[in-house]
Amino acid sequence: MFKNPFSKNKKQPAAERDRAAPLQLAIAALLVEAARADDHYDDRERRIVDRSLQSQFNLSQDEAEKIRIAGEAAQADALDIQRFTRVAKEMPAEDKITFLEMLWEIILSDGEKDPFEDTLMRRICGLIYVEDRMSGEARARVAARLGTE
Repeated sequence: MFKNPFSKNKKQPAAERDRAAPLQLAIAALLVEAARADDHYDDRERRIVDRSLQSQFNLSQDEAEKIRIAGEAAQADALDIQRFTRVAKEMPAEDKITFLEMLWEIILSDGEKDPFEDTLMRRICGLIYVEDRMSGEARARVAARLGTE
């Protein structure tokens, strides 16, 4: 689980709570970008995005859905993904790997290989400073979990 700056803990410093929204939105937008990369975005993928947001940020189903919807709008309005990766690259290395696994789950969930999805993953890895090898390992773990390879 990402270090959670989003918990509802009242003892959490205000500055930490204020950073929460940009990271949640950035992660949601990038998950939606991955889901839309093959020009097919359906309810199954929306559920995966919601579930990923819930588990990684300790959110309720309603909170995750609201963040996903905001991420869909942000992704649709964005000219590129750099505004989102700029936020995501600040995560600790361990969280970046977890994030890559979330992306791979969406990409692999339909059982089809798409060159646009592979290109997107290489691009995200470069922009958040993660080696392709680490992405490949994350992909293999997700594929094994999903039973797709």
